[in-house]
Amino acid sequence: MSDPFLIGDTMTGGYGKGPDILHDCTVAVERGEIAVIVGPNGAGKSTAMKAVFGMLDVRAGAVRLDGEDITHLSPQDRVLKGMGFVPQNANIFTSMTVEENLEMGAFIRRDDFSGTMEQVYDLFPILREKRRQPAGELSGGQRQQVAVGRALMTEPKVLMLDEPTAGVSPIVMDELFDRIIEVARTGIPILMVEQNARQALEIADKGYVLVQGRNAHTGTGKELLADEEVRRSFLGG
Repeated sequence: MSDPFLIGDTMTGGYGKGPDILHDCTVAVERGEIAVIVGPNGAGKSTAMKAVFGMLDVRAGAVRLDGEDITHLSPQDRVLKGMGFVPQNANIFTSMTVEENLEMGAFIRRDDFSGTMEQVYDLFPILREKRRQPAGELSGGQRQQVAVGRALMTEPKVLMLDEPTAGVSPIVMDELFDRIIEVARTGIPILMVEQNARQALEIADKGYVLVQGRNAHTGTGKELLADEEVRRSFLGG
């Protein structure tokens, strides 16, 4: 069996010299798939995402991208390998215009990136409309679109989103999920941490429920939504 396109394989680790937060935790995503990581607060969801992106020490286990072991690469080198990462907070340059934010996303490109920018504007039409506006003047949902658009400007092989719908209204959440589905349809695998577990599992090809840094349940989105224990413990019945 070959590996999934991106896998954090039986990761154990934590921050600096601190205790382990993850314990034999595995998360993975295939090409064109949406994989979501859900679970209660403090379950290690964002920590698992950061471990895959190289932001904390993986003391056991490995991270592999397209068959290559990248466990010891820096986050910057992982971006060069094709990982796009959108953190939950401080993920845009508020004083720059929307267009300047997108241009910043193309910092590793040496080719003409105008075609990619057009694709981002097609995906997020509101950004084309507001491209001359400072990103700090946008609504929360629009800022998230800028952040995702900026990550797409690197032409990533995989996109990682940490709580993309945090703090937005239900209507904006639905719209963001629609856009995320569109990105996945272009063939880019998406690994995402999401607080809105039920809605995230509804669009997920694969889901991971973490509890205290460990895998508690793994399955397709549909399987987890139908699992009585998962529903009772994590989805409010």
